[in-house]
Amino acid sequence: MPIKKNAPTVDINKRRAINGEDADVIQLYPMKHAWAWQYYNAANANHWLPTEISMQLDIEQWKSKTILTQDERHAFETVLGFFTTADSIAANNIVIATYRHITSPEIRMYLLRQAYEEAIHTHAYQYIVESLAMDESKIFNMYRERDAIYNKASFILNFNEGIFNKDFQTGTFENDQRFLENMCVFSLIMEGIFFYSSFAVVFGFQRQHKLTGSAEQIQYIMRDESMHLNFGCQLINTIREEQPELWTKEFQDKIIGYIREAARLEYTYAQEVFPSGIFGMNAQGFRQYIEHIADRRLERVGLPVQFGVTNPFPWMSEAIDLPKEKNFFETRVTEYKTGGALNW
Repeated sequence: MPIKKNAPTVDINKRRAINGEDADVIQLYPMKHAWAWQYYNAANANHWLPTEISMQLDIEQWKSKTILTQDERHAFETVLGFFTTADSIAANNIVIATYRHITSPEIRMYLLRQAYEEAIHTHAYQYIVESLAMDESKIFNMYRERDAIYNKASFILNFNEGIFNKDFQTGTFENDQRFLENMCVFSLIMEGIFFYSSFAVVFGFQRQHKLTGSAEQIQYIMRDESMHLNFGCQLINTIREEQPELWTKEFQDKIIGYIREAARLEYTYAQEVFPSGIFGMNAQGFRQYIEHIADRRLERVGLPVQFGVTNPFPWMSEAIDLPKEKNFFETRVTEYKTGGALNW
């Protein structure tokens, strides 16, 4: 983007999440989307690294022939197989499909931080796999070999294809809707549904005092992803406010349909994770949980709930803490802390 010499001071009224090129994306001030700057600062306060967390107990338990059942090992490996793929998809979406179309400097600032966090998450999965001496090729290639993981990844990537094209540009009604559609799928489904059910599996291990080092890392990851989800919902709602013409009834119905399909795919994935059930959890119970969080995602962007079910696993509310998503900044002071001081 060429710099205009002697151009007038930036007009804050021209700042927009997308299609605000006239407001100069190089200048951080004046800041229109202050909420994004709050997210950026909160994320910096959350900084952590996987290697800060001891894996000694996990190593002993994984080596033991009696502590973990085969069903438990299968569930843990399957969840890791999804996670290793999911965070790479998330990073690509931020860097390739989202960042270059955003014209708010403060929103861009947070996206850069988010991309770094996705790299930390991938590092964490590698640290877990390496610490437990797992077959790395088995875990990292699982998305190509397990239909339930492959189908979830393909579902998300189908929406990225057009946005990834180097010639794609926002600025028309059709392309702006396509960009917003990608944001809805990525934030509400990828980060809001697909990640969360897998988090719940890991916290099932934690409740049994199994693989607690791995679970602690996943808690940090979930804390980051909770912020990513909230940020994504805020960005969607900001685009809705700035360009209300995009949020047509037809478009809303499409998003609802995608979320219903995502819930179906996630139930199929739960059947892969829990062929026999572990820790009192099974695929059928997870189906209700998936529908419960799907309704929550719909509500966040003003869409009607589709399933009307309660949370079948009340203990997950404390581990994953869905209520905190609504009042993120009101609760941030005590709940979002750096590295070794994770308190929920």
